[in-house]
Amino acid sequence: MDVEVLGGAAPVRRGAHYYGGPGFASRVANDLEVALLEPSDDWLATLPYAYTGRHIAMSTLNEARRLSHPAFVKPPSEKSFPAAVYATGAALPPGPDAPVLISDVVTWAAEFRLYILDGEIRTGSQYTTFGRLDAEPLEEHRHESAAREFTEDLLSTCGESLPSAVVLDIGLLTTDHGTQWAVVEANMAWFSNCYAADPDRALDVVLRSAGPRTALTERDRRFCRHLGDAHLAG
Repeated sequence: MDVEVLGGAAPVRRGAHYYGGPGFASRVANDLEVALLEPSDDWLATLPYAYTGRHIAMSTLNEARRLSHPAFVKPPSEKSFPAAVYATGAALPPGPDAPVLISDVVTWAAEFRLYILDGEIRTGSQYTTFGRLDAEPLEEHRHESAAREFTEDLLSTCGESLPSAVVLDIGLLTTDHGTQWAVVEANMAWFSNCYAADPDRALDVVLRSAGPRTALTERDRRFCRHLGDAHLAG
């Protein structure tokens, strides 16, 4: 497989795969004829409470600015402002109105990134403990069995609501009674750090998540990012 780093006037190889940010993707994906798969913006907010362990609402940035209490606020997919706990809505950064997810403030004892292909975990990695970077392979991790069990149950119940190739972040959420497994979020595999996951297995998921449009299945069509009529600038 040839690998090419694209620039503003780089040659375009149609029917390729893509790995990179969504901003640059909006410029080149149409010319590359790539289908970019991603979860729906409201996916996390539609999950049953049993899988999230916290209340999550899909809203807008303007609505979030009216919050009078601490909340975790993040863009659903774009990184237009930092995902963080904000003391009140007044602390949110300036900018145009946009979709956001608002959730209860919680503490994650550990977080894991799993690469999912056709409803199966291909590889994974712990990436933080208590918010600090702490990468460790999922394979032979002390929580591997429990992480897989939780994820397999989630996918058996809600797997059809995700693309065939996706990154799923889960974690151990601290509670008054100890810890419980919960979903952190789902992300585009073509814009995710694999941390300590097996890179070859992660690549299998990345390639499916951003591959030639001619290979797009009917099942994944509803998860394909709409890019309008953007073209490569050069």
